[in-house]
Amino acid sequence: MPVSPITLFFDFSSPYSYLASTQIEEIAARHDRGIEWVPMLLGPVFAATGSRPLVQQPLKAEYSLRDLQRSARYFGVPYHHPQPFPVATHQAARVLVALQRARSPLDVEWIHKVFEAYFVQGQDISAMPTLHMLGQQLRLDATQIDAWCADAAVKDQLRANVERALRAGMCGAPFFVVDDEPFWGVDRLPQLERWLQARF
Repeated sequence: MPVSPITLFFDFSSPYSYLASTQIEEIAARHDRGIEWVPMLLGPVFAATGSRPLVQQPLKAEYSLRDLQRSARYFGVPYHHPQPFPVATHQAARVLVALQRARSPLDVEWIHKVFEAYFVQGQDISAMPTLHMLGQQLRLDATQIDAWCADAAVKDQLRANVERALRAGMCGAPFFVVDDEPFWGVDRLPQLERWLQARF
């Protein structure tokens, strides 16, 4: 009987999504699950939940900076809090949507390139020259990247991703859905894995 993939809704501006991206592939492989990477934008989620980015929330902002560094050490991955933070990520997300629509084998590589550029190297992933540079590393032409970012069908798909995330109950990033069971946050990865093991 076929099993569903792990669906991961994420925004490239989410540091906790970056941390999740460094762990989810190993978890999926241990349990013979695929991953459906769904790029979206957190702005509509904040609007729906009445929330704001962590950096705009008193006390949570200071705590999150400490927690992110500690969480990165826990997962054994590099992390450098970027400035400015957050940044607009719709262009980076559109490139990913275009790669996915084309069934390109480069889609997951693009995800890791963008996350690493922002949360490890501190590059501004809202800037088209940065996206061009990342694309060049994957042999993607800058002109093609610009065309994808302007493509109406790509824009429509990204909006559809946002609507799908909200329908799924997304209340923050990263947000996972496995066998119709939702899990919010990188700190829920142990529970997600327990679900894959035994559907607890």
